[in-house]
Amino acid sequence: MINYREELKKFEPCLDVDQAEDAIYSDDLKDVEDLIKEIKEDIEEEK
Repeated sequence: MINYREELKKFEPCLDVDQAEDAIYSDDLKDVEDLIKEIKEDIEEEK
């Protein structure tokens, strides 16, 4: 039978997951509010 507590003690996250997490959190993603502000600024510049 599997001893889950022992198995969890041995667990180490995959390096790929850590690297992906770093890339995701370090990326400056735009949200809807940022996009709306950009569109608004573009429209105001065209006037």
